Amino acid sequence: MSALAHVRDGGRAVVRRTAVIDLGSNSFRLVVFSVGESGWWKRTDELSEMVRLGGDLGPDGELSPQRMAHALETLRVFAAFCATNGIRTDQIEAVATSAVRDAPNGEEFVQRARRATGLPIRILSQRDEAWFSYVAAVNQTALTDGIVLDIGGGSLELVAVEDRQAVECVSWQLGAVRVSERFLHGDGPADPDEIEQLRQHALAQFATQPWVATAGRDRLVGIGGALRNLATAAIRAAEVPLDSVQGFVLTPAALDSLIEQLAERSPEERERVPGIKRGRAEVILGGAIVLRAVLEATGADGIEVIEAGLREGIFLAGELAPADPPIVPDVRRASVVNLARQHGVDLVHAEHIAELADQLVGALPGAGLPAPGEPELVDAAALLHDVGMAVDYDDHHKHSSYLILGSGLPGFTPREVALVALMARYHRKGTPQLGTFAPLCEEGDDELLLRGAALLRIAEQLERNRDQVVRGARLRRDEDDEDGVVLELDAEGDTVVAEWAALRQGDLFARAFGASLTVARS
Repeated sequence: MSALAHVRDGGRAVVRRTAVIDLGSNSFRLVVFSVGESGWWKRTDELSEMVRLGGDLGPDGELSPQRMAHALETLRVFAAFCATNGIRTDQIEAVATSAVRDAPNGEEFVQRARRATGLPIRILSQRDEAWFSYVAAVNQTALTDGIVLDIGGGSLELVAVEDRQAVECVSWQLGAVRVSERFLHGDGPADPDEIEQLRQHALAQFATQPWVATAGRDRLVGIGGALRNLATAAIRAAEVPLDSVQGFVLTPAALDSLIEQLAERSPEERERVPGIKRGRAEVILGGAIVLRAVLEATGADGIEVIEAGLREGIFLAGELAPADPPIVPDVRRASVVNLARQHGVDLVHAEHIAELADQLVGALPGAGLPAPGEPELVDAAALLHDVGMAVDYDDHHKHSSYLILGSGLPGFTPREVALVALMARYHRKGTPQLGTFAPLCEEGDDELLLRGAALLRIAEQLERNRDQVVRGARLRRDEDDEDGVVLELDAEGDTVVAEWAALRQGDLFARAFGASLTVARS
C-alpha cells in the first residue's frame, strides 16, 4: 500500500513505541511515546512518582539511603510496566540528571539500579541535559532567537539560541529542590531575608555569563515541572479559558503575585494556592524565586511555557536523527499535520480544501472585499476541520474543536489555537462567535473568525463530494449587481453538488463580507 493510501486510510496504526525514563532530582517519570505508520507521534502513557532524590543530601552531597530506596522501588515499578507492556530494553531511554550527576555516590546508585531493574540507565552531563531541553523547545515552539530555560529539581539550564541553533549553554545548581533546602528554612511563612539572599545568589550566577543579559530579550521559552505548575496557578488566577499551559506567557507581574502568595504561607499550606500541586508545594517557592531572577537578569517580558520537556527532547532527538541539529523545518506545519495524522484525517481531501480556501483569500482584494487576516490560521483550520471524525460523524465539528484545543498545537499561541479551533467548530453550521474564548483574543478577532469560517465553509462545500473536481475558485464583482460577488469555479466534471452546497452559504458570506454570493463555472 502506498504512503498516500496509508494517509487516506488514516495511517493510525502504531508501528513502534519508545519509553523515556527521567530520573529527576524531584520526580521520576516514565513516558511512552508512540509513532504511527503515517509518521505521527504522541505521548500515549505516563507514570510518575515524587521521589525527591535530590532532597535530604548528606554532608558531602551524597544521596540519602531512604531516598535511594524509594528511587529503586520506583524504578522496579517502571521496569515491570515496560515488561508487561512489551517495551523492550532497546526501546527504553533512561537518564539521570542533576541529583545523581552531582552526588559522590551517584554512579554507585546507578549501578545498583541497573542490576536491580535491568534498565539501561545513564547519567546525563550538564551539556547533554541542556541540549535535550533545547531540542524539546525548538521543536515545540516557533522560537528562532532567544533563550531556552529548563528548571528541574537540582539544576537550571539556559541555552542561547540564534537562528534556531544552540550557540551557548550553561547549567547552575539552581533547581527548585536544591535552592529550597539551601536557602529557605523553617516551617512557617518564608523569611524575606532568605528570599532576597536566594535572589541575589541567582543573579550573581547569571552575571557570570554576559550573554544572559541580552540573548533572552527576543524570547524566553521555558520547560520544567515547577514552571508548568506556576503557569497553571497563574492561569487559574487570571481566569483565562486554558486547559493547557502550552504557549502561555508567565509574566513578571503574575510571578510576583504568586511569590507573594506562596511566601506568606508555610510550605505545607502552599498547596492551597489554586493550581499548585501537593507534591511541589514545599519547593515551588524556591523555583519561583529563581525564575523571577531569570526574568530580571534577561529583561524578558515573560517566560513562554511549553508542555514538552527533557523527555520529549530525548525522544525527538532519536526520531529526527541523523539530522544535525534534530529540528523540524516548520514547527507550526509539523504540529498541524501531526495532529491530523494522529486522528486519521484524509489529507488529500483536507489539503485540497486548504488550497481552495487559500485561493479565495487571495481573491478577496481583487473583489474589493476585506481579507480575514492571518491566512495561516485559515489554512490550519482547513487541514484540521475534520479531525473530529475520529470521534464520530455527528457533531464532528465540535469534536474537531476540542481535539484542537486539547492538543495545544505547538508553535501557535493560545489565541491562535482558539481561533483555529473555532474556525473548525463553525465549518459546518452556526454563527461564528468567540464566546468563552474572547478573553484570549484581540480587537478585530471576531471579524477574523467570521471571515475565516465563511471562507472555510465555502471551500468545504466545493469539495463536498471529496473528488477534487473543483480545481480552482475565484471571486469577482458581479457586473450586474454592484453589491454582489460571483464565485467562479474552475472544474472538470459534474459540479452540481458543489454549486448547490456553496450557494447555501450565501447568508454567512453576506454577514462576513457584506456582499451577496452567486456561483458560476468559468
